[in-house]
Amino acid sequence: MSGVTTEGSSVKKTALATEQNTLVVLTRNQPDFLRRTLQYYRAYAGPILVLDASTEAPAADDSPATNVTYLHVPQFADATTADTFAHALGLVTTPFVTLADVNGFLMEDALAQSVSFLQDHPEYGFCHGYSLSYRAVDNQVDYFRRDKKVREEISAERSEDRIQQAMAAFISPLHAVTRTELLRHWYSAVPKTAAAVWQDIGLGWYLAASGKGRLLPVPYAVREVIAAPARQKGQVIAALNDADAVSRAARESFADFLVSMSPSPLGHDSTGARALVLDSFNTLLKCVRDDTAAAHERIVESSWKSPLNGPVRRFGPNQYVEMPFYNQPFFDRLAEIEFLIGALPAGALQHDELEGMWVSQQELLTLHDNDTPQTITERLWEALDINVFNKAVVAQLAERLAHLNEPDEARGMTEWLHRLEAVGAQDRQQLLHATASGRLLNWLELRRPDADVVARGNARLAAEGAGPQFGIFLLDLDDDLRKLQGTLDSLIEGACTSFRIVVFTTGEPPVATSVQNTLHFVKVSRSNYVDKLNQIARQIASGWLLLVEAGDRFLPGGLLRAALELQGADDVRAVAADEIHRQPNGTLKDVMRPGFNLDLLLRNPAQMARHWLIRKEVLLEAGGYSPDFTGALEFELLLRIIEKGGPSWLAHLDEPLLITDACEPADNGDERLALTRYLTALGYKAQVTSARPGTWQIDYRHSERPLVTVILPSQDNLEPLQRCLTAVLQRTRYMRYEVLIVDNQSQSPQVHEWLDRQQQNPRIRILRSDVVLSEAALYNAASQQAQGEYLVLLSADSEVVNPNWIDALLNHGMRPEVAVVGPKLVDRNGAVTNAGLILGMNSGVGSAFVGEPKDASGYLQRLVLEHNYSAVSGACVMVRKALFESVGGLDESDFGDAYAVVDFCLKIGQNGYLTVWTPQVQVYHSGSTPQAPQALARLQGKWAGAFAHDLAYNQNLSLSGRGFTVDTPSTADWSQLIA
Repeated sequence: MSGVTTEGSSVKKTALATEQNTLVVLTRNQPDFLRRTLQYYRAYAGPILVLDASTEAPAADDSPATNVTYLHVPQFADATTADTFAHALGLVTTPFVTLADVNGFLMEDALAQSVSFLQDHPEYGFCHGYSLSYRAVDNQVDYFRRDKKVREEISAERSEDRIQQAMAAFISPLHAVTRTELLRHWYSAVPKTAAAVWQDIGLGWYLAASGKGRLLPVPYAVREVIAAPARQKGQVIAALNDADAVSRAARESFADFLVSMSPSPLGHDSTGARALVLDSFNTLLKCVRDDTAAAHERIVESSWKSPLNGPVRRFGPNQYVEMPFYNQPFFDRLAEIEFLIGALPAGALQHDELEGMWVSQQELLTLHDNDTPQTITERLWEALDINVFNKAVVAQLAERLAHLNEPDEARGMTEWLHRLEAVGAQDRQQLLHATASGRLLNWLELRRPDADVVARGNARLAAEGAGPQFGIFLLDLDDDLRKLQGTLDSLIEGACTSFRIVVFTTGEPPVATSVQNTLHFVKVSRSNYVDKLNQIARQIASGWLLLVEAGDRFLPGGLLRAALELQGADDVRAVAADEIHRQPNGTLKDVMRPGFNLDLLLRNPAQMARHWLIRKEVLLEAGGYSPDFTGALEFELLLRIIEKGGPSWLAHLDEPLLITDACEPADNGDERLALTRYLTALGYKAQVTSARPGTWQIDYRHSERPLVTVILPSQDNLEPLQRCLTAVLQRTRYMRYEVLIVDNQSQSPQVHEWLDRQQQNPRIRILRSDVVLSEAALYNAASQQAQGEYLVLLSADSEVVNPNWIDALLNHGMRPEVAVVGPKLVDRNGAVTNAGLILGMNSGVGSAFVGEPKDASGYLQRLVLEHNYSAVSGACVMVRKALFESVGGLDESDFGDAYAVVDFCLKIGQNGYLTVWTPQVQVYHSGSTPQAPQALARLQGKWAGAFAHDLAYNQNLSLSGRGFTVDTPSTADWSQLIA
């Protein structure tokens, strides 16, 4: 019948057209994207040429289809897209070619229509259609309007006019179906040094100059959203408009190149030709500025809620029906794309979005001792609701439904499973292993005690009187049975059996119990639960109490290790352990705390004051929990415990105890009030402020203004010495200070002349040593001549940055419990060079966070909050003079030229004093530590215990690199505890 096309003939026609068009796929270290791309184009009839510039070839099981030519070209690993595409064009044998994004999707029917159009219209050089953008967001695909409705014919007879038409409504033809010879000519000639923005503009200009172009009114592509559309637009405008000499020269140079590429003469001479090109640039500039052809607006949100139905779409308030996307065949294609995006997640961004979902699904797949077929099935449905593309969930649910005699749902689930398997959907367990959360879960699994360790550990406790018994106070204020059951399951299935659980619930207790029962329920309200906590604390027989919330999960070995560690530790009053925090998006983050760290506790209570094991009599002596501080129950209690008995015998267990929800960073009024009350009780009129939500800064507001002596060593180091002194004199706001320059037998006449001139300044005194002294001896000698109550030992290669540097050092140095204060060292590029010292770091004494931006937060916010270290850098330290002299100053004999300040910090710490590191003071310094292996060996020998376990760090964290990352997975060592 005339005018009727059958489905079969349409498919055949599409295939015949696309056979003349080669898809070129360029990729570099994107195996997930490439796998998904090849799966999407599996039915494409034409040739596909893949140039993979990855450093490593793909696995053997990733062999491509017969119409795919795969070339591993690692020699192009550092090449531009233009260079790689030029190489690919030399291998293309079809008359037409299309560059296919490895992270985008071209519509095959649109490609076929474009090929057919070019076959029928030899005067046209390229043809394409309209595109949408997409972004994969966790369980959802968002679509954005990318192109606007524009002039679809670039068909003027004169090349000058076609160029103006193309520039006036510019939609890049980079991914158009194009005649191969045109692209070969362009990419063989385009300057390799041209910026990507110019190459894209130039291609559109050249194609319009070379022939006509067509934009078909069809959906042509769905392309991933670029990282920052506004920034890319800004780059184009800058290239076309910046008036500086360099930009103008680049623009004119590229215009001259385009003149040379034009197949027909432009203007009357070269000057006129350049003017025509520059005028076309102005046309493009107006197009870009006015968004004539481009848009970025979310129009559709789509998510696959159930495998038994199609995707659920939500349309935005603005829709653009003039665009050719609003038809069922196109939405069917979008459904195919969404399925591939869900089944074959690709790229770090999508994996990051899905990581928390995979964690939650794995938790729901975990079997428990008290599970029934019904509870397992319920959790499988819940896991499926999180993400429908998890093969393990789908397979288990299909099997369960078959056994539950639900044939229709079982059949639908089986069909969905087969569909996932048909596209090679990866196992989510393997994908999870590659994420930060997965690596953390693997690390935790390796720490799980085996049956032998559990038996021997409990036997050891039984042999010594059953060991400590823990009273677990479990708050269930939301009456959430699922969360409550999860916590109880984790306790029951753990390695420790020496506990009693008291559930404080706002719901109805399921049974009548008493405090003598292992599991006791107490009915509470939100107004009286704190009183009930204190009442049970007085009644319970357990010696240690721990407050947790429903939903917290105990890790298998945590309580057992705590019990073994606390066996016989009669002086310990309270213990903090490590824990894992579940972020709002479901991902997991390790919280490996240091040993008791007073200053970090005061400034970051959300991370440091939760889930302490507190000895019962200590809790009761402090007065129990306060109902006036329900937003900071544990923090306020800890402050009273410290206020009553000081910080002694507050311990830390280097073992994760719980997986718990992370606290949302917020300005917690109860924390602020508790901290203010504590500081007032210590006699301070302190001001507590918050620069970052959830953290606190303390200005102790000392009333005294003591004299400070800045000791500055000199030894033929005129240039750095001048720079250091100038910074001190010009940038110091604190008025009561003197500078003591102590010269160590300098030989330079210029140094002596300069020192003589400095004595004219009443703030400066010059001391000259009769003999050459070690650095430590020089500081010791100078300290005896210092008039200040506080000393600042400042190396000459340091340069203070902020005017309040002395004030900020005194803020801590004047606290009676503090001996040493050190600043954050940075370089002039804004990178951290030293942020406190860690014993054992990189086999010596090193600093963590080296190379991090100076304003970065750091692990547990430790780059932006004051806290305690075992030692700080000798580049700049403040110490109370009387305290310095009481211990004989620095050790000249063993650490004369290296590590004297480290040794001093450790020595004074042994006497109960604190070393404080403060980011409120920044000093320019390289942060380098001396190369003194003999002195280091003496330091390691003298302080072997501190090097074996630096209490300012954590034994579960790596001592290599920048630090503060969980150490290489290894099994936990139980040998000493169960021997």
